Amino acid sequence: MNLLLRWALSTVALWLTVRLGVGVSLAADDLLSFLLTALVIGLVNAVVRPVMVVLTLPLTVLSLGLFLLVVNGLALAIAAAITPLELSGFGGAVLGALVLSVLNTLLARVFAPRTGVGRP
Repeated sequence: MNLLLRWALSTVALWLTVRLGVGVSLAADDLLSFLLTALVIGLVNAVVRPVMVVLTLPLTVLSLGLFLLVVNGLALAIAAAITPLELSGFGGAVLGALVLSVLNTLLARVFAPRTGVGRP
């Protein structure tokens, strides 16, 4: 999928997450803040989160994968520390990361290019 389209979809998912009021808010409610925050969240997920996943692998295995929710919450908290994103606490970070992840997945599937038998 095109990188700009993915960034736009992440921005829309972030906007929806903030509007749902799940413990995530943005101090400045303008498009530039949403774009910048979505970019930073993407960078944290691409660079920092894989390191955290490897370091916490024993806990993740012992918890049958549930500890990844904590890792996702920590990744969102790291992004919130350097952007105008505000979290209502650690529970808000975990819930916000979960909602953001679900919305990103749904939007990516809806806007993914369709390929298959009989399609050009």
